[in-house]
Amino acid sequence: MSNSVSKNYIYNVSYQLLLLITPFITTPYLSRVLEPAGIGTYSYTYSIVSYFILLASLGVADYAQREIAYQQDNPHLQSRTFYEVNLIRFLLVGLSLCIYYFVVSSFLGNHLIYWYQALNIIAVLFDISWFFQGLEEFGKIVLRNFIIKFASIILIFVLIHQPEDLNKYVCLIGMMNVLSGLSIWLYLPKYLVVVPRQEIKPFRNFSIIIQMFLPQIAIQIYTVLDKTMIGVITGSPLENGYYEQAEKVVKLSLTIVTSLGTVMLPRIAYAYAHKDYETIKTNMMRSYRFVWFLTMPMFFGFIAISNNFVPWFFGPGYDKVVPLMQILSGLVIAIGLSNVTGIQYMLPTNQQNKLTLTVVCGAIVNFILNFFFIPMMQSIGAAIASLIAEITVTAVQFYIVRNIFSITEIGRLSIKYLFSGLIMFTIICPLSIYLKPGIVHTFITITAGFLIYIGILLLTKDSMLYMFISKVQRKIHH
Repeated sequence: MSNSVSKNYIYNVSYQLLLLITPFITTPYLSRVLEPAGIGTYSYTYSIVSYFILLASLGVADYAQREIAYQQDNPHLQSRTFYEVNLIRFLLVGLSLCIYYFVVSSFLGNHLIYWYQALNIIAVLFDISWFFQGLEEFGKIVLRNFIIKFASIILIFVLIHQPEDLNKYVCLIGMMNVLSGLSIWLYLPKYLVVVPRQEIKPFRNFSIIIQMFLPQIAIQIYTVLDKTMIGVITGSPLENGYYEQAEKVVKLSLTIVTSLGTVMLPRIAYAYAHKDYETIKTNMMRSYRFVWFLTMPMFFGFIAISNNFVPWFFGPGYDKVVPLMQILSGLVIAIGLSNVTGIQYMLPTNQQNKLTLTVVCGAIVNFILNFFFIPMMQSIGAAIASLIAEITVTAVQFYIVRNIFSITEIGRLSIKYLFSGLIMFTIICPLSIYLKPGIVHTFITITAGFLIYIGILLLTKDSMLYMFISKVQRKIHH
């Protein structure tokens, strides 16, 4: 456990940001080239293939990362887990591709775009990032992703020039995902040892894998089903296009928050395996505080700047993205908190059944609300349903862990950040409305908000901020 949490967090934030950096950097270009209808078509077809990616994944990555974390001191068991997991992966990807072929050829009109989307299912087979996450070797993943994503950005600008290039874009993204997975296999020989064939039993803990798969199904319902239901109910690729763009920006910022979960999961799994419950509790409360610290300015910031940001970033024809972003901004707080409770605590401490229950509650709420809200308000209805569903998940999780972590204490941790965020919002909201939409004005507004928020926390001597500053100072002097 020599790797520090802060170092791995920085690595993992970089990793997660790089996963999303291609769509973020290229969004202003693609939103104009492919237009709302093209973006919506991509969003809808990807929502279909996502169900098959889910089947190909089957909760294996979460299980494998946890097992590797448990076995950090035992190369033999690590290698055995690696071989077993990849055998399961091979079978699952094969099964998923067979079913996908049948569905596309029989029910989805056999369109070329669906076949290009199938590359994303194949990419699951080669993705072994879970192995290095379990070992807390995040640096290797970052290097791999930086090279692949940088190449993706260049190729998008070189190859995609008009709405008719949509299929070419889908194919390019799928091929890059496959290549991204393949590239990390080069690091493996250093970590793997020979394991006798008779010891390799791929279905050794299959029941646990299924248990970990169940919350993923439920999560999929309210992260992907939204787009499927918007497409089916409204019949409009435009509504899917608006929703896709708003969600993309919010989810990008959320990456900074949820990256802590990937880093803390092996850390807490290790503490749990050694029955170090005090360390678990200390780390959890620190994580809750960190989430409040990050999400409050994001939440208020999105509401304040969206009017100024959307027109220049997405181009003409995306006005509806403004209210969608403002509604979805609440996701950063709800998902941030549920990520701490669910991914950082329930998963590494073998409570995946409780995690499943919370996510199923959210999925049911989301499906019912989508059914009523989308016909009335289209993509706006889907956004409201998503937000209520995520709040439901967080609330149910808090109820389950109420005897382990003080919910009052968790709430109390937010007060200073809520106060600072409100003051920031009160100042930058009029500024955002007054200034004409443009990259410079958005940058000025964001910078002003950042300085106000940090300034208030400095004045109130916030311990989280001071801890971060002292770590940076130590690094500089070191």
